[in-house]
Amino acid sequence: MNIYLVIFITLIAALIASVAQLLFKKGVPEKLEKKRHIIGLFKNRYILLGGVTYLISFPVYIYALSAAPLSVVYPVFASTFIFVTLISVLTFKEKLSTLRALGVFLVFIGVVIIGLSAG
Repeated sequence: MNIYLVIFITLIAALIASVAQLLFKKGVPEKLEKKRHIIGLFKNRYILLGGVTYLISFPVYIYALSAAPLSVVYPVFASTFIFVTLISVLTFKEKLSTLRALGVFLVFIGVVIIGLSAG
């Protein structure tokens, strides 16, 4: 299989996993102070949907692993750091400091270098 197609499939898995993180965050209250709060998470629709979404990303990721070296697929899957940051800024209006933006940019550069080195 073409390595760039595998990288694209891995990016899709990473994006799906990132959406799962968004759903987890939406489902978690500000503070989990008591045992019943933690148990209640398993009844929360956002937590459950996040779990299902995360499970959907799993076979996509496994498929990518079957078609390319782990040393390529796993670093590309680290693009979740990029996606989650963008989703957090856009959805939750989280602040993106210059230092954090630099970190995300460096992850992006690393993913690009891994992708280019795989071809």
